[in-house]
Parts: sequence; structure tokens; C-alpha cells
Amino acid sequence: MRFSGNLAGLFGAFLALIMLPAAAQAETLTFNVKSNHENVVSLEFYSQDRSVAWPGGGEVYVIDDYQIHTYSLSCQRGESICYGAWVRNSNSEYWGVGYNDTQGCESCCWVCDGGETAVINLNY
Repeated sequence: MRFSGNLAGLFGAFLALIMLPAAAQAETLTFNVKSNHENVVSLEFYSQDRSVAWPGGGEVYVIDDYQIHTYSLSCQRGESICYGAWVRNSNSEYWGVGYNDTQGCESCCWVCDGGETAVINLNY
């Protein structure tokens, strides 16, 4: 069978697409976090399956009030993501996996599945 001009290009692109391995599906996981601490809190999220952090690039989210903050993370379906929070300029007082994902934790990780967490309260 012979294809002309644009049709041949489209057919080639279609073949290339169906021959590619399935890419990881993008998903969103939404965290709701509230600090009840009197000091400013730094917050970061860490993938447990790949070398990724949110917000990333050496930055952190800052919580300096008593409001609920919502963080929608673009992640890979099935990926495990944990939160780490700490009192700003102090690594000794922390929640979840703490600063730079260095602490163990129970109940601080969720699976990326398009869902949303209940409010995570950072108490002291």
C-alpha cells in the first residue's frame, strides 16, 4: 500500500506511538496541611520511589499561619509520597519524615492515585 505526503507522515507517527513503551501515567495527589505550631514551619514532600521532592530545587513550602494549606502534587500513579515538616531553622523538631527525608515515620505517606488527604495537623 502506498501513502502520499501528509498521510504517510501521519501513519509513521501513529506507528511510532504504538511501538513506544507505555509511559508512567501522570496523576495528582493533594495534601491538606495545617500547622498548630507557634513558629514558622518548613514543609517538603518526598517520593519514596524516585529521586523527586516537591517543591524541589532546594525550595520549601512555608507555613506561617494557622490556616489549612493545600498542595497538589503532580506525581506518577502508584508512587509513594511522604511529607516532611520541621520548625524553620531547627531540624530537631519535626513531623513526618522531617528535613530532607531523614526520619522514619508511621502514617505520613500516601500513594499517588488522584486522591486527597484529610487535614494533616502539625501539632506540638
